[in-house]
Amino acid sequence: MSSPKHERTGPDGVGAVPYLPLSSDDDVVASEQSLGKLVGDATQHVSTLIRAEVELAKSEVVAEAKKGVKGAIYFLIALVIGLYSSFFFFFFLGELLSEFLQRWAAFLIVFGLMLATTAVAGFLGYRKMKKIKAPERTINSFKDTAAAFKPHRDDSPADHS
Repeated sequence: MSSPKHERTGPDGVGAVPYLPLSSDDDVVASEQSLGKLVGDATQHVSTLIRAEVELAKSEVVAEAKKGVKGAIYFLIALVIGLYSSFFFFFFLGELLSEFLQRWAAFLIVFGLMLATTAVAGFLGYRKMKKIKAPERTINSFKDTAAAFKPHRDDSPADHS
């Protein structure tokens, strides 16, 4: 990891990610540095850049995984209610309603309540899962890094004789 003064927190509050300073911390002019020092600095900056990319990817994936867990919890609630549905409570409710309605109508109402509860929990789970998205900042950062390392070629056609 780079030094703490070379770490930034993302705009969305995601953890600290190392970055490359735009100017050197030293007051040394680049023309006065040796080639070895420049290569060393470049290697260090590339290393820091790669670590920053990995940290960014990790922080975005963790944030999206947390959203996925929340959605999965709602689906689990829907599954438990839908499959097991507290049989004795609903049976009691059906018997209670049968005091005022015909027995078949009372149990139909209880069944409808069970399905409605399952549908609401399933819908809440769907909404949470729908919010999961690709780590766009990481993808854009990787594309920018790849573009920076590609050699720039002249687009004009070359004469090959």
